Amino acid sequence: MKLLEKDIIMNHKKIQRIMKKYGLITRIRRKNPYKSIMKKSLQDRTFKNKLNRKFKQKTPFKVFCTDITYLPFNHRFAYLSVVKDISSGEVVSWNLSKQIEMSLVNNTMQQLEKNKNIKKLHNVMIHSDQGFHYKNSNYINTVKRLGMIQSMSRKGNCIDNAPIESFFGHLKDDVDYEECKTFNQVYSLIDKYMRYYNYERPQWNLKKMTPVKYRNHLLECGG
Repeated sequence: MKLLEKDIIMNHKKIQRIMKKYGLITRIRRKNPYKSIMKKSLQDRTFKNKLNRKFKQKTPFKVFCTDITYLPFNHRFAYLSVVKDISSGEVVSWNLSKQIEMSLVNNTMQQLEKNKNIKKLHNVMIHSDQGFHYKNSNYINTVKRLGMIQSMSRKGNCIDNAPIESFFGHLKDDVDYEECKTFNQVYSLIDKYMRYYNYERPQWNLKKMTPVKYRNHLLECGG
């Protein structure tokens, strides 16, 4: 029996007749049950979009957004995790790592806990995308332990987390991390930029104040 040649257009009924004549059977790959279980478990860890693009917040330390971005340098990558206060634009926690593992986000949350300017995290909303880090049980349990409210963007809607995306855009425009040769050089640049962004970089939509000055302004106004 000759094999069917490639690029031959054939009616599906003719193919069925040929298969029946020569006793041909199509092997159907079974679904991996473990993949289905994993997919369902991750779906169960998806949280409602409680923020719902309400980006005009007037109370500092009440609504945060978080995400991860990658920074290419010297044929490698550094991974940056950031938590940003939506009301003031202030970066309240960040972590840079050589690997995009759970420790990247876990350490960011630890730094958030240590932020002395934040009196309490109870009932503070933290919004993210549906990345696997934010569906991970370690992250979810940390958010619950701190009494925070977890919110997630809808799938495929990056605009739902626009404030953090905007911050990453400014950072990548302002910082020449691609010229770095080592991870430590990247870390040093990011560390300097975070201080510059929070304390020295005035923003038009913050009444021409820096994020920290605007945060203090909101607090003084009873925000």
